[in-house]
Amino acid sequence: MRRAQKKQAQDFAKLLAQAHDEIRKEIGKKNRAAAMDLLAQCQEGAVQLGNLIEKTEGEEAATIPLLESYCELAYRIYEEINGSGDEAINENRIYKKLRKALLQIENSIRNDIKVRLEVVFFPYKASMWDSLESVWMAANGDPDCDAYVVPIPYYDRNRDGSLGVYHYEGGSLPEYVPIVYYENYRLEERRPDIAYIHNPYDQGNYVTSVEPGFYSSEIKKYVDKLVYIPYYTTTGGMSEGQEQCMAYYYADYIVIQSAKYRKFFDSDLPDSKFLALGSPKFDRIIRMCASPGTPPEDWKKKMDGRKVCFYNTSINGMLGDTPRFLKKMAYIFRCFQGREDVCLMWRPHPLLESTFDSLRPEYRHLYDKLKKLFLEQDLGIYDETPDITETISYCDAYIGDSATSVTSLFGMAGKPLFIVNNSLDKAPGAEDWRGEIIRGFRTDGKDQWIITQGNKLYHAPGNDYHYRYYCDLSAYASGGYYSSTWEIGGKVYVCPANAQEILVVAGGRIERRVSLERCVEQGGAFAGAWGIGQYLFLIPLRYPAIVRYDTEKDRVDYIRGYNDVFIQIVEEKRRVGGSCVWNGFLMLASPADNRILAIEASTGKAGLLTANVQNYEGCGGMIPETGGRDSEKDERRMRGKDAAVAQYIWLLPFSGTTIVRWNPETGESREYGDMPAGFQCRELPKRLETRERPFGQAMFREKEVIFSPYWGNMFICLDRETGELREWKPFFPVLEKEKNEYFIFSCPGYFLPGAAGSWPERWFSGFDRKLYDINPDTGEYREVEIVFDEEELTAHADGFREGSDWMQYACEENAFQTLEDFLEGNLKGASFDRERQLRAYEKIAANNDGTCGEKLHRFVCEKIRER
Repeated sequence: MRRAQKKQAQDFAKLLAQAHDEIRKEIGKKNRAAAMDLLAQCQEGAVQLGNLIEKTEGEEAATIPLLESYCELAYRIYEEINGSGDEAINENRIYKKLRKALLQIENSIRNDIKVRLEVVFFPYKASMWDSLESVWMAANGDPDCDAYVVPIPYYDRNRDGSLGVYHYEGGSLPEYVPIVYYENYRLEERRPDIAYIHNPYDQGNYVTSVEPGFYSSEIKKYVDKLVYIPYYTTTGGMSEGQEQCMAYYYADYIVIQSAKYRKFFDSDLPDSKFLALGSPKFDRIIRMCASPGTPPEDWKKKMDGRKVCFYNTSINGMLGDTPRFLKKMAYIFRCFQGREDVCLMWRPHPLLESTFDSLRPEYRHLYDKLKKLFLEQDLGIYDETPDITETISYCDAYIGDSATSVTSLFGMAGKPLFIVNNSLDKAPGAEDWRGEIIRGFRTDGKDQWIITQGNKLYHAPGNDYHYRYYCDLSAYASGGYYSSTWEIGGKVYVCPANAQEILVVAGGRIERRVSLERCVEQGGAFAGAWGIGQYLFLIPLRYPAIVRYDTEKDRVDYIRGYNDVFIQIVEEKRRVGGSCVWNGFLMLASPADNRILAIEASTGKAGLLTANVQNYEGCGGMIPETGGRDSEKDERRMRGKDAAVAQYIWLLPFSGTTIVRWNPETGESREYGDMPAGFQCRELPKRLETRERPFGQAMFREKEVIFSPYWGNMFICLDRETGELREWKPFFPVLEKEKNEYFIFSCPGYFLPGAAGSWPERWFSGFDRKLYDINPDTGEYREVEIVFDEEELTAHADGFREGSDWMQYACEENAFQTLEDFLEGNLKGASFDRERQLRAYEKIAANNDGTCGEKLHRFVCEKIRER
């Protein structure tokens, strides 16, 4: 019997009890006709109750004979009252008889009639059924539940947002799953106890939409408990796009892999909604990989005797940089072509083609061309089956992007993951490793220390760019955890980017860790760092405060409440404004308006300033003209040893072309914005036209200022006297584009302070990672040798290793760890260790023993029965 029906039966019994009270009263008042009428109604009610129980429990239900006895008793009492004449009737005796009979009925309803819960599952994509299956198995095997699977239709969205092509995938679910056609399951009539969904978006998805009648807001009208189970899993992080989805606000429960993932969801949601029970997807992968089935015959022929590599083309990878994504596909196809030892299992994301059509239609023909090539040349197996878990069970390794839930499935299955870099579309040539190891240099010329790929610290003791390995900064092989080093008071401090700690290094090791409040669960904590005297300042990106660290007192302070000045979301992109050190102050500018935050380093006091300028759209860079790139001058001034101060700060625009010279003390400002003909900007590395980030750095001369391009297409010379802006032709090598895909950089390069002697300036060439001493007075330049020992670099290659907080264990493609080497089993660095991988993946999910589904089913059922 359904819970609602049992409640109806119990309500019937309550009505009978109320009628008994009235019968006693009417007999006491000698109103025998009314008492007899009530007895007749009781008999009729008992018959209705019997029909309800017989319909749901059958004729053999224990309550049926008790109801029959009750009806006989009511009839006898009716006859007794009717034939009593003037004789007195004992109303309490009659009440006790009726009450005794009813108590037996109530106890039987309570104890003999078991409640059966109706549980319904609403999958829409057959390929996502694995997110629900283990819960369905638990419900389907529960003798006290009726479980129904009701696949619902979905639509591709047209470019105008309207509903387009209709899809129904009910026939693609596994054969052992019985389904009910959605038009035959009427929610408003069935009113199930529990409903499970795996689509959180409702009308908020721009690519597809489930049938609007099955939006979470509609389902919740007719269901007691609505449970959302993510259709994805994660290796450690989540995208901001998953923070606020429509279904979260209608669901009674949201299933998450472990408690730490609560922080990725809207903080306004009550914590009681979240069930940290793991993922049914992991249940299924563990079960199927423990006992793989038999692949299709045409697959078996291609797989036989070969290492099968699952190639995943994800939506995130495609949207990130579509041209490079397509070039990467072609490269991977070439790597497998003609090989007899490996087999490529290509499985595009189920919505990849729909996403091309709706968001990247101009590239769809190129994708189709690659797909046709793959199929016609029979380069491997093209997998479009609905069941990804079954496919994974046949595969030996993963090749693909990191930003996809498929990686976590391979991780849980204990199969190796090779994470590709979509920017690389050919094997590295000689010294292409320089593009990955040399990431850039400091704008103050302090380059004794450099942080390289893999969170490794290298040191040039003579500050001569001859580097040797010093130490590993992290147990992780990737993740960009640290950004820069500062030497203060004879100690070396390593500042975080994605980490949330400051490191002190000495003697070839990490001497001490200065822990910060952990506020960010994924990458992007800090945008940079500045040293001012004895203080270190960390500039936040997603961290909720500016961090001020007093190196002498070993004290951390958090300057809160100002992030919205220099961090802005513009056109759905997070921007951080320019910053600099000016006369003992940290200056932080808005990337969208003319506000500037000034923080006095010695006190930590903050105040807002305004640059008095017109036609200004925010600051992308701040450059003090005097001493601004020399932290030693700031340190001497902080200690009272140097009175020289910077007068002006040059504000380089984030958007537009207006350059501003600003005096923070007087508020005086002057604008320069009349650019030479032909000036334009293109965003790198995609080279899309933009109005943003025209300039990078400045070189100050007596009569002019030279601005290097960031995304602009030319160097600009500003005449100090006339204010005229003209194109400036560099006399040193400046590449128009990166040397190759190993040398991708955000800009062509930038100016640095020069070496002592006759070389007043330096130029770092980002597109080929070369460094030049330059003399604009004489037009001379010379290359500065940047030296690493390639054998030493190779010796410290990571191979398979824990990657980051959001990529537990994998090997990442780079110049030292190539796809060809992976396929040939010739990787540099650590070999694959299955047990180490399984231990690493224990961190990301509760119940990674395959029991999430049954524990979730049991929990929700208990909550229903508590009511």
